[in-house]
Amino acid sequence: MSYRAPIAELEFLFHNVVGGDQLAETELFADSTPDTVNSILTEAAKMAENVLAPLQTSGDQHPAVLENGVVRTPPGFTQGYRAIAEGGWIGMSAPTELGGMGLPQTLTTAVGEMMSSACLSLSLNPLMTQGQIEALRHHASDAIKATYIPKLITGQWCGTMNLTEPQAGSDVGALRTSAKDNGDGTYAVTGQKIFISWGDNDFAQNVCHLVLARLPDSAPGTKGISLFLVPKFIPDQQGEPGKANSLSVVSLEHKLGLHGSPTAVMDYAGATGWLIGAPHKGMAAMFTMMNNARLGVAAEGLGVAEAAFQHAVNFATERKQGKTPGGDSPISEHADVRRMLMGMKSQTAAARAICYATAVAGDLARAGSDENWAARCAFLTPIAKTFCTDTGIEVSNAGIQVFGGMGVIEESGAAQYLRDVRVTAIYEGTNGIQAMDLVSRKLMDDGAAAFALLAEVSETAARAEESLPDLAAFLSAAETAMLATTHWMLGQSDMNERFAGAMPYLRAFALTLGGHFLLKAALAEGGAGPRTKLARFFIRQTLSHYDALVSAAREGTSSLYALSPDELAG
Repeated sequence: MSYRAPIAELEFLFHNVVGGDQLAETELFADSTPDTVNSILTEAAKMAENVLAPLQTSGDQHPAVLENGVVRTPPGFTQGYRAIAEGGWIGMSAPTELGGMGLPQTLTTAVGEMMSSACLSLSLNPLMTQGQIEALRHHASDAIKATYIPKLITGQWCGTMNLTEPQAGSDVGALRTSAKDNGDGTYAVTGQKIFISWGDNDFAQNVCHLVLARLPDSAPGTKGISLFLVPKFIPDQQGEPGKANSLSVVSLEHKLGLHGSPTAVMDYAGATGWLIGAPHKGMAAMFTMMNNARLGVAAEGLGVAEAAFQHAVNFATERKQGKTPGGDSPISEHADVRRMLMGMKSQTAAARAICYATAVAGDLARAGSDENWAARCAFLTPIAKTFCTDTGIEVSNAGIQVFGGMGVIEESGAAQYLRDVRVTAIYEGTNGIQAMDLVSRKLMDDGAAAFALLAEVSETAARAEESLPDLAAFLSAAETAMLATTHWMLGQSDMNERFAGAMPYLRAFALTLGGHFLLKAALAEGGAGPRTKLARFFIRQTLSHYDALVSAAREGTSSLYALSPDELAG
C-alpha cells in the first residue's frame, strides 16, 4: 500500500505548535536543530515509504507461524527489520556513550509514527526493544547494561516485556510466576505469560525478556513483584549468545489483526534470569518501560490514522459514483463523504499535536530545563495514549465507510487498518485504565498540571479573539467547562464517582487540547490557509461535543449502577 510521510506537517508542528524548537536550546539536545530534524525525518521517511510500506499486505496475508518451536516471520520482514536496525533507528534516543544517537524522544516518536503508518506489525518490534533499553538504563547493574544495551541498540538482540498471565489479565498483582535465588547471582524463573508481542523471531540473534515474577518472601499484590531479565540464549563469557535457556514459545495467538506480529504464549521452566532493580520493586522498573511504550503506542494509533486517511482520501478523490454538486466529480465531493474526510484529517491532526506535545514535555523534563515539564508529561501521557489510539480506531473505521462496500472486501486494504489498530486501545493498560489514572493519580497534585494546561488553552483563545473570534469563543467555552469539570473531579472523595466519568472527562480534555493546538497552528500561519480551515472544522464540529462529554463526566455512578445485575443481563 502506498504511504507518504507527512514531513512538512511534522516540522511545522515541532517548530510552531508544540514547542519542539525549545529542545535545541537545551544542553542535552543542542544538536536538534531544524536541519538535523529535517535530515532525520527525510531519511526515516525513505525507509518507511520504500522498505516498510510494501510489507503491510505481506504481513497480513502471510502471518507469523510457529514451526517446531521456532517462529517464522512473514516474507520480507527480515529485510525490513535489518533496514530499521542498520539505519540506527532503534537506538535513536539512547545515550551516545552506549552506542545510541542521543536524540530527543520526540524524534523517536516521529519515526515510530512513520513506521506504524507503513507497517504496524513490524514496527511493534523495535518499540519493545526501545522500552527495554530505557528500563535497563535506569534499573540494571552496570554489568547487565554493558552486556545487553549495546546489542539491543544495534538490533542484534530484541527485547520484550512479560506482564500478563491467564488468570490475572490487567490485574498484574495477581500474577503467579515465581523466581528462586540460585545462589550465584541468578534466579530460576518459572511460570507462563500470555500476550507477549514479538515473543520470538527468526531474524535476531537473541530475544531478551523482561519478566515480572515473585520471590518466595514477596508480599501479595503489586508491592511484592520483582523484575527479571531472562534471555532466550544465555550470554557466554564474551557476551555472545550461548546455551539455550529453559524457556519456550508454547503457541502463537490467532488475532483479529497484526497477523505479521507474533503474539506468544511463553513458558518459563526454571529459566535463568537476572534481577533488575531492587527485590519487590519490579513494578517501578517495569513502569519505566511501560511509560516509554505508552507514548510509543500513542504514535502507533496516530500512524495508523494517518495511513488509513491517506488510503481513504486517495480512493475518494478517484472514485466516481452518483451525482455530486460538481456534476461528474469524485465521491469526495459528496457532502457526507467530505464530512468523513474532514473529520478524519482534523482529528488526526489534533491527535498528532497532543502526541508530540507529550513527547516534547518528556524531553524537556529529561533536559532539566524546568521541573514542571515532568508533571506536564505525566498528565498528558494517558490522554495521548487514549486519544491517539481511539483516533486510530475511529479514523480506520471511517475509512471503511468511505470505501463503501469495497471497504469490507479485504483486497481494498481498508479493513486491515482497523483490524491492526484495534488492539492499541488495550496495549499498555486499557484506555479505561488510562482514564482512571488521569482522574486519580494525575490529579493528586490538586489539579496543578491540569490547570496549567487549561491556562494555556485560555491564552490561545485570547490571542485569537481579534483575528478568529468565533473559534476563540468556542475554545474559551470548552476551557471554562473543563475547568469546572476538573474542580468537580477534585471534589469527589469517592474514586468510583470519578471513575464513572473518567472516559468522557479524558475525551473532553483531549478535544479541548486538540482545539487549542489546531488554533495555535492557524495563528502561526496567519489565520488564513489550510490549517486555519482545518481548525475551523475541528473546533466548530468536533470540539462542540465537549458539552455532552463534560455532562457525562459529572454524572457519577447514579445512572451507571441503576440496573441490578439481573436487570443488566436480562
